[in-house]
Amino acid sequence: MSTVLADRLPSTGDPFPYFHLFFRLRDGSTIAFFESPGLPAPSKSSHPAYDIFNHIAFEVDSPAAVEEWRDRLVQNGVEVIGPVNREIIYSIYFHDPNGVRLELTAPLTSDWNQRTEQRYRDLALWEGAKEQARRQGKDVQTALLELIRNVRGTGEKAKKT
Repeated sequence: MSTVLADRLPSTGDPFPYFHLFFRLRDGSTIAFFESPGLPAPSKSSHPAYDIFNHIAFEVDSPAAVEEWRDRLVQNGVEVIGPVNREIIYSIYFHDPNGVRLELTAPLTSDWNQRTEQRYRDLALWEGAKEQARRQGKDVQTALLELIRNVRGTGEKAKKT
């Protein structure tokens, strides 16, 4: 971990005093967080779903590690959602002190994020449903909801369409 304390942003020169924290991730990359005194909280999102969808996920070694983190966070007064088991990953969710939603997740299958063919197939289904709805003058949201119901309902029905 590394930190910077400064009274101006070096990139723009703006007079925003800040505390900048850098955390090194297992793969050598870095994630950084800021705190700046006197700045108002970020504005509310336009829909509550964005407060759930927009988050940063970090992989830990095992479901046991997820459980250990959950216990540690709860012991320190952090509200934790989960664990959630999605059959391919096992996760908990919580917010950092600035309100950023974070996820700690452990793989339950060795290929959980390497399913390239499925990703391409699902993306093609998603984009195809939108395009077909537009061409036919139908509501795109309704078409996507129908696609989701088909995929969740049978798994095979959407693959054949």
